[in-house]
Amino acid sequence: MILNEFSKKLIEIRKGHSSPFAVKTEAHKFINDLLQLLFPHFTEQVYYTPEEIESKIILLSRNLKNILRSLNNMDINIDNVTEKFVEKIPEINDGLWKDAEAIYDGDPAAESIDEVILAYPGFLAISIYRFAHQLYLLKVPLLPRLLSEYAHQVTGIDINPGAKIGESFFIDHGTGIVIGETAEIGNNVKIYQGVTLGAMSVEKELAKKKRHPTIGDNVIIYSQAVILGGDTRIGHDSVIGGNVWLTQSVPPHSVVYHTSEVKVRKNGKFDEAIDFVI
Repeated sequence: MILNEFSKKLIEIRKGHSSPFAVKTEAHKFINDLLQLLFPHFTEQVYYTPEEIESKIILLSRNLKNILRSLNNMDINIDNVTEKFVEKIPEINDGLWKDAEAIYDGDPAAESIDEVILAYPGFLAISIYRFAHQLYLLKVPLLPRLLSEYAHQVTGIDINPGAKIGESFFIDHGTGIVIGETAEIGNNVKIYQGVTLGAMSVEKELAKKKRHPTIGDNVIIYSQAVILGGDTRIGHDSVIGGNVWLTQSVPPHSVVYHTSEVKVRKNGKFDEAIDFVI
């Protein structure tokens, strides 16, 4: 009896959320197909003529339209959105190569740009973000977040598609990075693992206000730094040290760092009591 009632409830839910195919799966496939087209590193597919490339782009356009049609309650012109998105692909592609070059130039461990493209999670997260951001600008619902959460799932890097990020962006290591929806990041910025560009607590009705910080050009933010608040601005050419908690603006060319005291016990002698309960 309980199972029967539960089954009826699920049927009613499905009636209100019908979709011709699995949107999440198709979104993941779409972005992977797009990246495989742009970067031969990701695929065994070989294209011999420009016409073959054009045919692939037409196929990707059709797939994007199918995804957009499957989204409920959309107040957008699907053909127009798809056309504008495709027109932006060359520009985004050029920008991604700049991102790859920035990572290669900034990381002594990187032996080639090919290695960056193939093996660096930061580059993959940035790549997916840049396409998700374009869809966000075109006011496409849901799909940008599906793409950004896919990147989060496979890289551990969470970049909201609404964030504004300049060119030559360098994410080093990357695991645990969080960049909020209204964050703004300038050109030639370098961010290490665990960095949060987040919001102070705000009411739901203020969700559309600027809640996340602004980072100027040529800034370096080291691991585990937390920078919060929509009014917080980090001036250009500044360095934010590891483990810093920052909720106020700093001027250009600043160096902000956190200090902590580390004590080393020698020869078994330690004057202070140690009583940790875990």
